[in-house]
Order: sequence, then C-alpha cells, then structure tokens
Amino acid sequence: MELPVNLLPDEASPEWMNKADNAWQLTAATLVGLQSIPGLVIIYGSMVKKKWAVNSAFMAFYAFAAVLVCWVGWGYRMSFGDRLTPFLGRPATTLDEGFLLSQAFLGLFSNATMVFFQGVFAAITVILIAGALLGRMNFRAWMVFVPLWLTCSYTIIAYSIWCPDGWLGKLGMIDYSGGYVIHLSSGVAGFTAAYWVGPRADNDRERLPPNNIILMLAGAGLLWMGWTGFNGGDPYVASTDASLAVLNTHVCAATSLLTWLILDIFLYGKPSVIGAVQGMITGLVCITPAAGVVQGWAAIIMGTISGSVPWFTMMVLHNKVGLLRRVDDPMAVFHTHAVAGTLGGILTGFFAVPKLCRLFYMVPDWEKYIGLAYGLQSGRTSAGFRQMGIQLCGILFVICLNVVVTSLICLLIGLVIPLRLSDDGLKLGDSVIHGEEAFAFWGDGERLDEDCPRHNNSVYDMELPSMA
Repeated sequence: MELPVNLLPDEASPEWMNKADNAWQLTAATLVGLQSIPGLVIIYGSMVKKKWAVNSAFMAFYAFAAVLVCWVGWGYRMSFGDRLTPFLGRPATTLDEGFLLSQAFLGLFSNATMVFFQGVFAAITVILIAGALLGRMNFRAWMVFVPLWLTCSYTIIAYSIWCPDGWLGKLGMIDYSGGYVIHLSSGVAGFTAAYWVGPRADNDRERLPPNNIILMLAGAGLLWMGWTGFNGGDPYVASTDASLAVLNTHVCAATSLLTWLILDIFLYGKPSVIGAVQGMITGLVCITPAAGVVQGWAAIIMGTISGSVPWFTMMVLHNKVGLLRRVDDPMAVFHTHAVAGTLGGILTGFFAVPKLCRLFYMVPDWEKYIGLAYGLQSGRTSAGFRQMGIQLCGILFVICLNVVVTSLICLLIGLVIPLRLSDDGLKLGDSVIHGEEAFAFWGDGERLDEDCPRHNNSVYDMELPSMA
C-alpha cells in the first residue's frame, strides 16, 4: 500500500523515539489516570454517608477535567518550561503541533506523551486535596479553588523539584515520583483548606459510616494497582530501574497494610477494613519518593514505619493535639499523605543507594544523591548529611509554601463565594447541591407505580406471546 506523499513514516516515528518507552509511558499515564478516574471517585463516593456520595465523587471527577484543561493551557510550561525564576517556568500553552510532536526534555518520546503523563500527576494531587474537604465545601468554591491552586502552588513545587532548572532539583533533592510534589503537598494543602472551610455539621462529624465498604475496596484496589504506573513511569524509560520501582512499591504497600492491621488487632481486637486501606495508602505514599533508588529490604523497613507512625498519629496523637482535633479531615489526608510523605522524604535521604540514584538521574556525580546510611558506610559522611539536609529543606519548603498559598486562595475565594455550603446543603447533601442522589431504593418514601411495566416485580409477571 502506498502512503500519501504528505504522510512520511519517519515523521510519525522519528529516529529519536523509542517505541517501547513511548508505549510504556502512555500505559503508565493511563494507570495513574485510572487511580483518579475511577479509583478515587469510587473511594470518595463510597466512604462517606450516602447523602454525600454524589458530591464527593463529583468533586474528584470535576477536578480531573479542570486540571487537564489548565495543564495544557499554561500549567505544564509553568512546571517544566523555559525558566522564568528559579522556582517557576514561563507560562505558555502546549497546544502547538510542533511542540507536541518534538522530543520531550527527558525520555525518548514526544512532548505529547510527557504532557499527558505529568498532567495526570497534577490531577491526582488536586483530587487528594478534595479528600480533606468532603461533606461541607461549596462546590462553586471548589470549582474556583482547583485552577487557582494548580497555578499558584503545584506549578511552583513541581518546577522547583522536578524541572532540571529548578532550585531544589539542582541541589540534588531526591523525589523519585512525587512524595513531596504530590503527597506532602496535597496533605498540607488539604489540611490548610479544611481549616479555612471549617468542619462538617456535628451529626456528620460524630459518626461517618461508609455507605459501601465493598465498593471502597474496589476503589482501593484500583489505587493500589495503578501505583505501578505512578512509580514505574518516572524513569521515563522501560528499564530495570522501573521494574525495581514497581516491585518496591508493592512490597512496601503490603508491609504497611499488614503492620497497620496487626496494630488494629493487637490494640482494638478487630481487623479494620478501613484501617487496612489506610495502611495500604501510607505505604504507597512513603515509598513514592524512594521507589527506584532503595533496595528491597529498605522498602520493607519503610513499609513497617509507614504502617506504624501514621497509625500512631491518626489513632493516638490526633485526639491529643488541639489543632488536629479541631480541623475536620474526613479522609485523613493529613496523616496518610502529609505524615507519610514526610516520612518517605526523610527515609529516602537515609536509604538512597548511590548506584541506583545514578541509574535514575543518569549523572556520574558522586557528591550528590548519597543516602546517609551509604555515606556513613563509605566514609562520605558529609555527603550523606548534605543529602539529608536537602531532603529536610524540601519538606520545609513544601509545607511553608502550601500553608501560605492555600490560605491566600481560600481567603480570596471567600470574598466572592462562600467556602461552606448553606445550612440546607449541609443537612440534605446531594439532593440540594446537585438535585441528584446516588441511591434510588424503594421504600424511601416513594411508591411503586404499578401501572408502569418497567416496575413489575418479575419478568414472569409479564404477558408472554404464545409459543404455538
């Protein structure tokens, strides 16, 4: 078959593009997208009271769409584009064909692939923030919050840490796949926004029974398996390091889940399904900044720590610290993402293997990317402490930036749109906010229309044609 003269094979598949890497990167991006749509949509919709199911799920659904539009409009170039400042790129669109078909700044694939891959990371970050705001935030305020926070917070942190020209990236900070950029950032921003929005209604906060635990487990399963793309896609190549990152991710998550489960049984006498899901999440978050730069035994240690420290902060410390008790965080985003992300960043600075770091960052620099444990072992103690100092500096930067920027965004929105729902909205939930309800069960005050053939109790009640 002859190709049209204007369609040349080398233009569709240029020499610099590696088809395997491109296919893996698009697959990894899709797996990350599935963590949000439908993963977190299902988790949010099933872990709340049934009157909040639609609103909670739709906050995530809306955020995914809004972030992607803002991302191609200006967010990607602000995060990974030409340098404007040491912590921000120059705003520009990514809609030009010439740009999208050219080679990405990292990896043997096109910018179109990179834009999508990084876009789903940005989307899940904002969706995680929503977990701290369920059950009381005005949806219109949320619609404004999403693009503002993406523009004013996420882009700065992503550029500073992940862009080759970013100031923390140049220092040698290790954040393999978003322990800082995504999890610490969303945990702190969610907690800060929850403070300004205020708590749920008292009757909602006193008891929050999930409306469907089995469905919650399905969403959690999508989140867990989707993490294969989350951490496996960040080397930007289908490599041995990507394989190591995937294995470490699942080992750490499993260890963390089991640790949390054992603590629940030992101290409370019952294996909590919700607790197990929280343990799974803390393990996934903790390993994220370290996934491909630590050994397997370190992943198990990190899983043990991520299954116990956040358990302690959530189950014990939370009720003893006034600020934690006062701020209403329905999905425990502070503990599962801010605390676990902080642990991951610190443990990465301790366990990072120099050889694995060189495989990931593709640099021969022996004075960077040296975990403290290996610095002490090899006699490069100062380099190990330097790495730990950089990791702690990154934690401080992300926390301070998110507290300030998120507070300013909430205060600004509050001048125009109420951050909280009306009293009727807080009382009735989905039916007032969206005019829709998640569950349509007979017996909730509705009567069966016996004249409607669709409402017959059984197909056997219908008059069937004669077979004669």
